[in-house]
Amino acid sequence: MRHNKNFNHLSRTHSHRAAMLSNMACSLIMHKRINTTVAKAKALRKYVEPLLTKSKDDSTNSRRVVFSYLQNKEVIKELFSTVASAIDARPGGYTRIIKTGFRLGDAAETCFIELVDFNENMKKQSAKKSTRTRRSSKKKDEAAEVVAEETTLVEEKTAE
Repeated sequence: MRHNKNFNHLSRTHSHRAAMLSNMACSLIMHKRINTTVAKAKALRKYVEPLLTKSKDDSTNSRRVVFSYLQNKEVIKELFSTVASAIDARPGGYTRIIKTGFRLGDAAETCFIELVDFNENMKKQSAKKSTRTRRSSKKKDEAAEVVAEETTLVEEKTAE
């Protein structure tokens, strides 16, 4: 039975799993993108996203809490300086998992896990999207433009 099995143990002891996730989180923060298996990436996302949220508040307590997880001063500097400023406006969802296929040796499903705000290619695609809302239609938009033009003409005539 799977009573209270809340997370993937990744076939490792607690200390091994904690060390592995800490090292992977450090690599993700320093390199902004790492290649790993899907199971490890999903476990890493649960591990690192609360730390990224904690880094938004640059206080001594936040730094100490994050340092207790990561144990690397250079990573803490990088996290609280460049990463925190980039994710400041984002309310959550700081990582993205992109599946890349299967590994040749053991057929494990592999993927990239990356920090969302540091992928320039995805930023350009999201900036190109139109800002239309879902409920508006072309007819309503055209009608609104006609009304706007008429009001500007009326205002110009009354000004003369």
